[in-house]
Amino acid sequence: MKEIKQIIRAFDRAQQNGQQTALATVVQVEGSSYRSPGARMLITEDGELTGAISGGCLEGDALRKAQLVMFQQQSMVVTYDTTDDDDAKFGVGLGCNGIIHILIEPIEPKDAFHPINLLKLCLESRQDRVLLTFYDLKHKRAQQVGTRLLLENGQWIGDADLAPGHNVKLPPRHVLEAACNKVLSDQKSLILPYENEQCRVFVELIKPPVALVVVGAGNDAIPLTQFAHILGWETTVVDGRADYCTPSRFPKAHRLLHSKAELVADAISVDQQTVVVLMTHNYNYDLTVLTHLASSDAGYLGVLGPKKKMDKMLEALKKNGVQLSREELDKIFGPIGLDIGSESPEEIALSALAEIKAVLERKAGTFLRDKKGPIHEDDAVRNSPVDLSL
Repeated sequence: MKEIKQIIRAFDRAQQNGQQTALATVVQVEGSSYRSPGARMLITEDGELTGAISGGCLEGDALRKAQLVMFQQQSMVVTYDTTDDDDAKFGVGLGCNGIIHILIEPIEPKDAFHPINLLKLCLESRQDRVLLTFYDLKHKRAQQVGTRLLLENGQWIGDADLAPGHNVKLPPRHVLEAACNKVLSDQKSLILPYENEQCRVFVELIKPPVALVVVGAGNDAIPLTQFAHILGWETTVVDGRADYCTPSRFPKAHRLLHSKAELVADAISVDQQTVVVLMTHNYNYDLTVLTHLASSDAGYLGVLGPKKKMDKMLEALKKNGVQLSREELDKIFGPIGLDIGSESPEEIALSALAEIKAVLERKAGTFLRDKKGPIHEDDAVRNSPVDLSL
């Protein structure tokens, strides 16, 4: 989501300067690559790049292709095949051993439903949305349908006529709806083929940014909020001490909340992309907040401190009549963080954020060196396309 925000800001600047723009989107990957489908990069006519579609290897060539797209005002699909071990001879030098398909489309500001406007809609509220991008791998240099539809609260936003001037037969709405429902249910994007795979649809899950609620404004909370800002997370810092919870101490926080413990739950909004870290070093304050949030929709609840503290708090919840399901208990972590030998506040923050990211992505947090196959091999959008046409 941070990348999307940066792309939107760059697009708005380009519009103010009267510059043409094009959007490059990774729509499909076969094998290994640095970025997954959904990675984006905005290109302006003077060569400014915002976002990334690789580790820096594809950007130069994509810039040249994007300038052609802007000049001709016609989208295209570009494929980079790095399965050859000697891919450097093609001038790419990725060494990723994968095939990356990238859609590059010009942005027409007068089009109410151009891709950037659809991305802007994804920022308007904290709800999951599904963005549909249509592309044709058999006719890559032909005009592509592109990023044209957004599903929001069961309602379609975008062009009613998806393919004006195109010869591609697109999936009917009931097939698109089935794909979107599967994406929302599985919480994973997918690729939908249609008409003998002439048309493919990247059905992309767009989730709201992570909302980090840091309960405790001590010195050890400062690096946590700083790192979260770098990640693009929206941070709220909560504390009962007004002289600790100040803009001078937490300049990167989106919100500062001076509150009594029993009022915190009512003062914040919580959804599945909300994570809460309790670190006031005040047992009773932390326990009160945990009592009110343990059964909430938060995707992660972490408690700073030793395991004995966590066990004591869980026992106190039982005594107070708070009955937690297995699913709710699985979202509570204490001590917080991955075991990386953290000692300093900065190292603890790194450990905690790594754990939070692993939990939200349903990963184990293991060494990538020990993983068999591509890093993202279990990502749905890297597997065979899902046929929902029947």
